Amino acid sequence: MLEPALLFLAGLMAGVLNAVAGGGTFITFPALVFTGVPPVMANATATVAALPGYLAGAAGFRHEITAMRDVPMARLTLWTVIGGAIGSVLLLVSSNEAFSILVPFLLLGATVIFYWAEPIRRAASRWQSVVTPFGLGTLLPMAIYGGYFNGGLGIVMLAVFSMWGMRDLHQMNGLKCWLSFALSVIAFAIFALGGQVA
Repeated sequence: MLEPALLFLAGLMAGVLNAVAGGGTFITFPALVFTGVPPVMANATATVAALPGYLAGAAGFRHEITAMRDVPMARLTLWTVIGGAIGSVLLLVSSNEAFSILVPFLLLGATVIFYWAEPIRRAASRWQSVVTPFGLGTLLPMAIYGGYFNGGLGIVMLAVFSMWGMRDLHQMNGLKCWLSFALSVIAFAIFALGGQVA
């Protein structure tokens, strides 16, 4: 019963973290690896496991999402799904060995962004003149990263939204939950077809 209890608690904590700011995969991915799931499958499974939490978060922020009149929601969702699909396919063609070599660097990068989220958001406001709001130059790499490795995606998204000039944290969280849900749906389909969901 230890492993199911551990995975249940990891999922519960990850859902709370993802709804508030992000970083839930920091808990679920290591928990899955600890229980013996191979790294690529653990990453794919952690992404799929976050899907209901993202949907619940988007539902919780539905009023903030519908209040965003100047945000091209359909275009952002489409390109997030495309980027997520690219990242998910890249994960499927990665071997466990190659992914295991990358994971420490991905975790380190996501941890740095997670830890320094507020200074990054402040610095991002200075980059607004060179970053196109809702532009593919920031959206697509973010979505590819999320499809390949979901860890820290929420924090990365919040930093990107800040670079776009968004300031309402509730709207940013709502958009983050919605786009993360859209990304996770396509990732789920690709990972399931690739037989990588435990």
